Amino acid sequence: MKNTILFLIAIPISQILFSQEMVILPDENPTELEWLGGEKSTYSEQWQTQLISNVSIPTLQIFRPEPSANTGTSVVIAPGGGLRVLSINSEGVDVAKWLNTKGITAFVLKYRLLPENNNGLPNETEENQNASSAMTKKMSKVLELATSDGLNAMAYVRGNAKELGIDPNKIGFMGFSAGGAVTMGVTFNYTKNNRPDFIVPVYPWMTVLGNYTVPLNAPPMFIICASDDQYDLAHESVELYSAWSKSGMNAALHMYSKGGHGFGMKTQHLPSDNWIERFYEWAVAEKIVVQQRQP
Repeated sequence: MKNTILFLIAIPISQILFSQEMVILPDENPTELEWLGGEKSTYSEQWQTQLISNVSIPTLQIFRPEPSANTGTSVVIAPGGGLRVLSINSEGVDVAKWLNTKGITAFVLKYRLLPENNNGLPNETEENQNASSAMTKKMSKVLELATSDGLNAMAYVRGNAKELGIDPNKIGFMGFSAGGAVTMGVTFNYTKNNRPDFIVPVYPWMTVLGNYTVPLNAPPMFIICASDDQYDLAHESVELYSAWSKSGMNAALHMYSKGGHGFGMKTQHLPSDNWIERFYEWAVAEKIVVQQRQP
């Protein structure tokens, strides 16, 4: 894409397994949203992870597997955070690094967020995931931009598949919570060039999207959630699975009894800690990923 800029970050060869590039995506803004200052970053004791806020310029951070392990499969990852922040590590970087160990190229997306024109980061509150009409209206404009960022990310990855060493027909989109809303926003608005080949909404926040219709050519979907999600996203996940299934589309749902909301790659000593293994097993079964041979 002509408006996309690629930056190379110099790192030691021993660290080549991890991210080497940062891509700046197009940032057209047809809304009245404005941001003051740049991105903000802090460690949240409440969330137990690093948080990014005030994102106004969407980017992709590229994580490549070792060349000898590369399966050709890739995934764009959209962290969650109520469209106010991004849980950048446990729902982004840590996911990407795990996927790299399975030979999967990963792209961590920083999509645009609600402007936070103050000195602090917002705390997680019930309002952030609230399904009320007031919150839906408040978030609709930034969700429009975030969805555009997701579509541009897909177009960039597919358009540069050869240079990236990936299969243009095995590009997935995975998103957590609000990132799950971005995942589904991409799924409901794709064109031929930016259609995900598979999607992985993890405890997706669906009410912010409003009513939806399953696309006629909907990609295979693997949903992960926990029944005790404090924002009641379990029921939204079941409804999403049912919509896909009733439409005759390929869908799988893995619902844990415990795990809460926002578990990502955190260790809670619960079965939900291993959700990403279940995704990998599904991807192998669907022939999305060719399982690596054991030495």
